[in-house]
Order: sequence, then structure tokens, then C-alpha cells
Amino acid sequence: MSTTQGLARTAASAPARSAGHHSRLNRAQAGAGWLFVAPMVVVLGIFLFLPVLMAAWVSVSDWNGRGAPWAPGVNFVGGRNYADVLGGQGLAARDFGVSIRNNLYYVILVVPIQTALSLVLAFLVNKRALRAKGFYRTAFYFPSVTSSVAITVLWLFLFSASGAVNAVLGWFSINGPNWFADPDGLIHLMLGGGDGPDWLQAPGLFGISGWEWLAGPSVAMTAFILMAVFTTSGTFMLLFLASLQAIGEETDEAAMVDGANAWQRFRYVTLPMLRPTIFTVLTLGTIGTWQVFDQIYTGTRGGPAKTTLTPAYLSYDAAFVSQDWGRGAAIAFVLFAIIVAFTALQRLILGRDNDRTSRRIERARLQATAQTAAHTVPGGSAAGPTIGSSDGPS
Repeated sequence: MSTTQGLARTAASAPARSAGHHSRLNRAQAGAGWLFVAPMVVVLGIFLFLPVLMAAWVSVSDWNGRGAPWAPGVNFVGGRNYADVLGGQGLAARDFGVSIRNNLYYVILVVPIQTALSLVLAFLVNKRALRAKGFYRTAFYFPSVTSSVAITVLWLFLFSASGAVNAVLGWFSINGPNWFADPDGLIHLMLGGGDGPDWLQAPGLFGISGWEWLAGPSVAMTAFILMAVFTTSGTFMLLFLASLQAIGEETDEAAMVDGANAWQRFRYVTLPMLRPTIFTVLTLGTIGTWQVFDQIYTGTRGGPAKTTLTPAYLSYDAAFVSQDWGRGAAIAFVLFAIIVAFTALQRLILGRDNDRTSRRIERARLQATAQTAAHTVPGGSAAGPTIGSSDGPS
């Protein structure tokens, strides 16, 4: 009897010993993992998190750029710098409002155009009948890896009053503008200029009238918009190209077997499968366009008449030129909040369909596999919903 009881106790204690062994093993693995990532955590802490915390302190202080931000003479001013930028009626608030207006038109025009153009380029270079694909891919991507300063200098020459762009316009009897010296808004020009109706002249948000908000991008900002599309479409083309190649030809062939034309295959098959990539491209494009700085710094420095002023350049100007470091840091954090808000909005609009898109992609792949197998086996028949039907992808 005692032998039986001993065996029972041994059997009962075995799971406990196994659990203890696994627990010690997990702790050892976790410790080894932290040991490997510790150098990077230290680097990120020193060069990323600490500067962010320091900038946050500067944004609520009256630091003038001399000495350390935590020196005894630096005072805490609370939200005064943020209030001057967001709620004040002075020049600081007006400049910030002008920069938001300029950058908003920049984002609204650049992001959709570069997304559509990069998608078209990806379709073109992905065609099987196209020869010299490597050449075209390199040619389309080359502007993206060229220095933005060099591209800006080139743009200044091309869009000057006597530049190549105006020369080409002259062939069609069009008198081109002095692009980087023209502050007129495109919407104002299309409406014939002038001061606008009286009910739009009252100062509004940030002290800017409604007529000024509706000015549209200036002629100078339009040149920067064209440059942004030219330099970024190649990068996003590669993202779309990778997604198109991942879809595979069998899915498109299955849709052709179902009788779908080119538009139906794009609308009901390709586009739903590209939705995660579209979300990525839109997010990266939005973040990049709100952070535009080097082109403005190299090209116009906010001119003419502050129509190319952006929040990123205004933050630099306030801190490094005007030596108002608290206001410059406050503008940077407000810009960060704007970027987060726009990204969250895109996530809310596009991200909600990601799960449904994944299910549709899987269903389409299964349907394509089944139809390919059915048409391969003699006497087989393809089953499943057809493209454009009520049960197909939408």
C-alpha cells in the first residue's frame, strides 16, 4: 500500500515540477531577450525619449535657447505658448493659421494625386507584355532617392519666369507665371480675384477671413505640390507593385473565366486586395506631407507673402530665427497632434474594412484555386459566385 501511495504522490508532483521548470525557463529566456535589446533601449532612451521629454518641457517654459533648458533661470509658463499659437489674436496665431491653411491644401492635393499616380505606374510596370521593366522601375523610382535639396534647386530653375516650364507653355500661347514669386491663390484666380463677398471678409479662425481660407494653394505652393508628386510617386509605386505581384495571376485568370472585363476585375478583385496597401500609402503620404520642411527651407522660406509657410518651417523659424523656443516647440507638438488625428481618422474610415477585406481576399483565393482545379480536371465545372454578383466581393 505504501508503494502505491508513493507512486501516486510522485505522479501528482510531476506536473508541478514541470510547471516550475517551464517557469524558470521562460524567465531565463525573458532575461536573455532583455539583455539583447538593452543596448537599443538605451540608445532610443538617450536619443529619442529624452529629447521628446526635453522638448515637451521647453514648450511650457520661457527658455530662450541660452544655457540648459533646466537651468535655474528658466521659468514654467504653463500653456501660454500653446495659447499664443492656438487661441491668440496676434501675429503668432495668424502665422500658424496661415501655415495650417497652406499645408492643408498641400495635403489635400498631394496625397490623392500621388496615390493614384503611383497605382497607375505600378499597373504599367507590372504588365507582362512590357519590355525593359527594370529600366522603367528604376526611372520612376530614381526621383525618390535623389536629394530633396537638389530636386528643389532644379525645380527653382524649371519654374522660374524664364524657365523650361514657361517655355513649354509659350508653345501653346500661354503666358506662364513667375511661379515662386506669385502669391495668388488658384481658387481666387479662377473666381477672377478681387476681395470677395463682404460676408467672407470678417476675421475667422486664427484671425484669418473666410475669403483667405478659400484662396486655395498659391501658384508658388502649386509648384511644390507638383514636385512632391514627382518625387514620392516612385516610392509608393514599389509598394503597390509588391502587392500586385503578391496577388498572383491565378486570381485574375479566375475572374476572366467568370467573364469579368478589365474594369470589373480591377473593381471587384484587385482593388479590395490592395486596400491594406492603399491604407499604408495614404497614411505615409499624410504624415510626409504634413512634415514638409526641406523644400520650403531651400526654395522660398515661406514666401511669397507667407503662402508657402508650413507648420514645420514655422516651428523652425520661431525657434532658430526668432529665438522663441517655447513657441517653436509648442508648434511642433501641435503638428504632432494634427498628424495623429489625421492618421486616426484614416484608420477609422479605411481600417474598419480591413477584416472584411482579408476575408474577401481569402475567399477569392479559395475560389480561384477551386476554379483552376475544376478547369484542369476533365469534366470538372467551376462553382462559386461570379464577379459582380450579389455574393461576390464588393
